[in-house]
Amino acid sequence: MSKAINTVITGTGSYIPQNIISGNEFLNSTFFENGNVLEKENSEIIHKFSEITEIVERRYACPDQLSHHIGAKAAENAIENAGIDKESLDYIIFCHNFGDIPLGSNRTDVLPSLASKVKQRLGIQNPDCVAYDIIFGCPGWIQGAIQADYYIKSGDAKRVMVIGAETLSRIIDPHDRDSMIFSDGAGAVIFEAEEVAKKRGILAHKTETHALHHSNLLTMGKGSNPDETSGNFYLKMNGRKLYEFAVIQVPQVIKKAIDKAGLSVDDINIVFVHQANGKMDAAIMKRLFKLYGKDTVPENLVPMTISWLGNSSVATVPTLLDLVLKGQVKDYNVKPGDIAVFASVGAGMHINAFIYRF
Repeated sequence: MSKAINTVITGTGSYIPQNIISGNEFLNSTFFENGNVLEKENSEIIHKFSEITEIVERRYACPDQLSHHIGAKAAENAIENAGIDKESLDYIIFCHNFGDIPLGSNRTDVLPSLASKVKQRLGIQNPDCVAYDIIFGCPGWIQGAIQADYYIKSGDAKRVMVIGAETLSRIIDPHDRDSMIFSDGAGAVIFEAEEVAKKRGILAHKTETHALHHSNLLTMGKGSNPDETSGNFYLKMNGRKLYEFAVIQVPQVIKKAIDKAGLSVDDINIVFVHQANGKMDAAIMKRLFKLYGKDTVPENLVPMTISWLGNSSVATVPTLLDLVLKGQVKDYNVKPGDIAVFASVGAGMHINAFIYRF
């Protein structure tokens, strides 16, 4: 049997900020909607929010940390976990949406690219290690993994590191209750070429962009407080419409990826889905199984960290993967031969998924 080039994961790393932000941190907030102060008590708003999203607490970066700082920490962990020489990396792909944002500034910095900043911070000298960024909404890290797969299977690269990091706490509107969803974090994964007869690693992938009618579901906009005069723009979302879009469209994209791999949903052992909203992710999985004529989702299929980490955008999936592989998510693990789905949805609106055999 001839050997094929597989794209396999050889190392993972993550950085979880130390600052734990519970719901109580928002008890003294003033939330606005349509220019008016919300009349409900903040305790009721926070309780309802947690009930809908399943988020109890989230993590914020330290005041002196930028996105590329925490991305570099995750990268160092992944390089150590893989046991590789950092100079052997062919590509560093840094996935984010807002660049570096100093605390209190609300101004983004993407010059040079965050990938270049990480390369410098890691002390990598090799000029053939190409470093660049991807801005692709929350699905950025998965799209970076898909690009890594293309590089490796084309023969252009042997080893690619894909980082997902974000400090959303710097770009959220303190007067918008939706801001309680967002958090900070970083994850990194090393993908390598493997030539063996057995097919494993990334088996198939699928990406879609629904921009024509849905690009306005996640945008930048003015603050909710009508008296604000800073001129700052903040991360804004149409939560209800986004939920409806994701529950309908994401399962279809996942199914296309599974079908492309020549598999069925029954073959899937674990699902690493973007940690956007606990209830939404559950609804996505239920509808995915409905597409295959099944009424129930198996237990212990979908590990979740959103309750204590919140939504760190591009960082959720690689962080979740790292925690599962290192035995830090109760009742979840992977073994050789297991097949996983990686999937995400976010600003664009982009949806993507890839199928992976461990």
